This record gives sequence, C-alpha cells and structure tokens, in this order.
Amino acid sequence: MCVNPHLRTAGSAVDLARGAPIIQYMPLAAQDTDPARDPAPAGRVLVIDDEPNVASFVGRALRAKGFAVDIALGGERGLEAALEGGHALIVLDLRMRDVNGLVILRQVMRARPGQRVLVLSAASDVEVKVRCLELGAADFVAKPFELAELVARVGAHLRRQAQEPAAPERYLRAGRLTLDLLRRDVDVAGRPVALSEREFGVLRHLMARAGRPCTREELLADVWDMDFDPQTNVVDVYVHRLRDKLGRGVIATVRNRGYVLDA
Repeated sequence: MCVNPHLRTAGSAVDLARGAPIIQYMPLAAQDTDPARDPAPAGRVLVIDDEPNVASFVGRALRAKGFAVDIALGGERGLEAALEGGHALIVLDLRMRDVNGLVILRQVMRARPGQRVLVLSAASDVEVKVRCLELGAADFVAKPFELAELVARVGAHLRRQAQEPAAPERYLRAGRLTLDLLRRDVDVAGRPVALSEREFGVLRHLMARAGRPCTREELLADVWDMDFDPQTNVVDVYVHRLRDKLGRGVIATVRNRGYVLDA
C-alpha cells in the first residue's frame, strides 16, 4: 500500500498550533497477534509527523507487526520526545509546518550521536538525501512510499541495533592509529584527533579491515545503513575529511574498488 503524504484529515480534532500530546500506542490485544509470526525486534519507535492521518496510519501498521510505537504530532512535540530519548529508532518527516525536520535531525544528532533516524521526505532529490545523511540520518525513504517497505526497513534497523555488541573492546589499533571506541576519537602517533559520528564510523570500518580494500557499497551499508546509491558521493566526502585530519598516506584509494587503510 502506497502512502500519499498530501492526504489530509478534514476537521481533525488535533490542534497543531497548540501542540498535540504524544500518543502512545498500547500493546496489541491478544486477538491481533499471530503466534506463528516471528516476534518483532525489541525497542520503541517514535514517529514524528504533523499529518495526523499519516502518523496514525504508519503507527498502526508498525503496531500490527508487533512494534512498540509512540507518535508525536508536529515538529515541536517531536523534538521534545526525541531529546528525551528511550527510542531505538525515530521515523522523522522532513517537511513540517512548525519545525523543519532538518532542524530536528541536527539537534537530535548533536545531543544523541548514536540515535538512529529514518527520514521520510517528499523531496527525493540527491541534495536533500546527502544533507540528511551528512547530518547523521541512518536511512532515507521518499514519499509517497510503500508501507510494507517502510515497516521492513524499521524492522531491519532494530535488528541491526539488537545485534550490536553490548560491551565492545575499548580500543581498535591499526598501524599508528588507535581508535577509542568509547570516546569515539582517534590517536594518530600520539596526536589526539576529534571525529564526527560519521567520520568515526568510516574510520572504524576501515581500521577493522586494515590492508583490505573496502568498497563504497559496504561503507554505505555499515555506516549509513543504506543500500548503494550511485548518485551520492557522501562516502568520498567523509574520506576526504578523514584524510585532512589524519594526514597523507593513511587512507589510500584503490582504483575501481574503493578505499584501504594503510596506516
């Protein structure tokens, strides 16, 4: 089923100007569950959208698959709920009347760098996608979207998060680099270097595979949790930033393959 972002509910009882409260969906009733179906991955999902009908429709679809869902109507309420934390994934509409989704994304990633955010947007041009990914979004789905695909993407993100090790090793070393996995910075031959969230992700991927070429496809999948998009150069942008910080000769380009760490 395809969801049209321009469909509005006439005469809605929700007053967006005053700010709608967060609607928390209760667990499914017994008759709605399918015992033969695999249980949904653990973790609450926050849906932020200023269209009550779209937000409710998405929320019901996720709940029907067993996900725990909260809904925030409007950007102001959404930002407040997102900064409170407690959500494994945020589904964020980009174009809202009160607060722009890019503003919300920027503030959330600044306050909670590890937060997973899936962006929904009627603007599907490459510049918007790249901007969202650069700000830290984990995924991007263009409107109108297929509901089944959105639900599947939500499940995939929660499964990935559940599979992440609870207590990773503190340091990752390769050549003259020492990456602090807790502080999320790197030491270059005794020189401390601060990293952004995505720079950290790219460098961690390369260091864990030091000496082996890494393709742009696998970097997009690991760091941004997205399929390869030949129109985006976001990987190249972050490799360039890392080269500026780490110095020459650390990350080499492998022609027709990608990049390799040669520290």
